[in-house]
Amino acid sequence: MADTLTREEVLRYSRHITLPEIGAEGQQRLKAARVLCIGAGGLGSPASLYLAAAGVGTIGLVDFDAVDASNLHRQILHGTKDIGRPKLASARDRLHDINPNVHLEAHETSFAEGNALDLVKAYDVVLDGTDNFPTRYLVNDACVMAGRPNAYGSIFRFEGQASVFAAKDGPCYRCLHPEPPPPGLIPSCAEGGVLGVLPGIIGTIQATETIKLLLGIGEPLIGRFLIYDALRMKFREVRLPKDPDCPVCGKNPTIRTLRTYDGFCAPAPAASDEMTVTELKERIDSGRAPTVIDVREPFENQICRIPGAILIPLGDLPGQAPELDLNTEIVLHCKSGARSAKATKLLRERGFANARNLKGGILAWIDQVDPSLPKY
Repeated sequence: MADTLTREEVLRYSRHITLPEIGAEGQQRLKAARVLCIGAGGLGSPASLYLAAAGVGTIGLVDFDAVDASNLHRQILHGTKDIGRPKLASARDRLHDINPNVHLEAHETSFAEGNALDLVKAYDVVLDGTDNFPTRYLVNDACVMAGRPNAYGSIFRFEGQASVFAAKDGPCYRCLHPEPPPPGLIPSCAEGGVLGVLPGIIGTIQATETIKLLLGIGEPLIGRFLIYDALRMKFREVRLPKDPDCPVCGKNPTIRTLRTYDGFCAPAPAASDEMTVTELKERIDSGRAPTVIDVREPFENQICRIPGAILIPLGDLPGQAPELDLNTEIVLHCKSGARSAKATKLLRERGFANARNLKGGILAWIDQVDPSLPKY
């Protein structure tokens, strides 16, 4: 047990201490606890803020990204003044302002196969704030192998999900989804969009479950999968039993070492199918521009566009493909390269041998060619 609470801590946490389920002993337990938040973005923001405010003694943060203006509608750890700063730097300032008693451990690195197990083992509970399938499976497998519960959350557009995985005798994420989806089946993690308040709701649920796990109170979401629909303002719960044949937590696991899944947020076209934004800019400047097709939605095209690009949303491309010249060189782009990779594959299958995907999409164009354009 941690040292007894100071007078200032008793005052700060008085509304906790007066709860019979927590009391002074429970607050001391929180003070002694160590929680790892993987990601300081949409989910990690509200979760870490409430964990710090609750008095969790040590919070580890894993992130290597910088704050971008497009983050601010949902990532409330960061402010306008933090644009361009490492997320861990702005997170440290904000969390220390919330509670200077909390010890923060910053891990400015990607959560990867080589460090995942050591990171997870150093904490009592892991809070998964990731936004992509490769890392989500890696978090799950590391938690199972290290014996650490995983306060899981995910968000997409207007829907959120939450559960507790890898708890003792409970299911893991692979009991729900044994393997990642095939490349190209789902939209890019950066392109799907999300309602700004949604991570606040799901991240707060994750923080709640983390606190319950640390204190050993209530009924955590173990064996229960919570689904939230923001548009209809409805919660529903699905029972999720532990799968005895699960490849990682089952009776005879076949996955015994960590592995990284790459390429599941977007299809990965061959290098010959791609063109870089700098190459495209050089072609445009030299008067040898290919036909550039923007496969985003009209509202996205209104935000920012590549000069001369023709707007044909991905859903309309199959119907308009016969109107295009089979022999012309076509470069397709979207926001970050996922939808345009699908479009490139579609056109090549229809005989457009000179169709190529713009690597990195318009976001790469903004970063490397025209920073004056707004990001979204």
